[in-house]
Amino acid sequence: MTSVELSGVPETLLWNLYHRAFEAAQPRPVLEDPKAVELVERIGYPFGETFGPVNPLLAHGQALRVRTFDDAVRDFLATHPDGTVVSLAEGLETQFWRVDNGRARWLCVELPETAAVREKLLPRGDRQRLLAQSALDLSWRDEVDASKGVLITAQGLLMYLRPTEVRELIAGCAERFGGGALVFDAVPRWFGERTLRGEMRTKQGYVTPAMPWSLNAGELQKVRTAHPAISEVRELPLPRGRGSYYGTLAPVIGKVPALRNMRPTMTAIARFK
Repeated sequence: MTSVELSGVPETLLWNLYHRAFEAAQPRPVLEDPKAVELVERIGYPFGETFGPVNPLLAHGQALRVRTFDDAVRDFLATHPDGTVVSLAEGLETQFWRVDNGRARWLCVELPETAAVREKLLPRGDRQRLLAQSALDLSWRDEVDASKGVLITAQGLLMYLRPTEVRELIAGCAERFGGGALVFDAVPRWFGERTLRGEMRTKQGYVTPAMPWSLNAGELQKVRTAHPAISEVRELPLPRGRGSYYGTLAPVIGKVPALRNMRPTMTAIARFK
């Protein structure tokens, strides 16, 4: 077993892994992720004692959100097979092993403590690089070869930043990577406000870290004001899942203005001129 000791926002990567692996182990998973199942088995961490028993509906939704990112990366690689995928703060995300095309370059930008965990558990291949620094330190942009296309992903990151930091990060991407895009997710304002009040907690005592940045679906176009080079911002639809909620209701809720902001997360893409 490999021991992992993290706290605060970095510890959330273990919550994500725990739920992703649960869905991947189901008979008909919406996300094929054997690497995640393997990691949970290898890591010496009290997942159940910390986060409590997995809520299957929550894990299902988490997996569908992850698949939305996967689909965006696949679309990018279909048109830019030799391009570069930049993953900002992906933690123990195993996307590379799910969608890699054998040609693209991958750059992962991680905080030093999470970079050390990732390096220990997910050794890099020849086309993968890992930078141990904050995504807010925009010097990582100098390490990206954008000549064959670039896609940046920020999965489970922006909500933990301050609004000014989110704006500066998005602007920094738009300014440098013309013709590229950023895929990100956001929590609605009601959800972010609950985390700021410390109300998102498990019976076991785990408290979801504060999320200073939140964005309702109806406010998505505000992202375009971060920089003049942002040409388009649109929501990415959640794939259809199993059961009555994710198979029938969720796709409808996403299209009804009065209900869209009730969803816990939204995934979107911002394209740059």
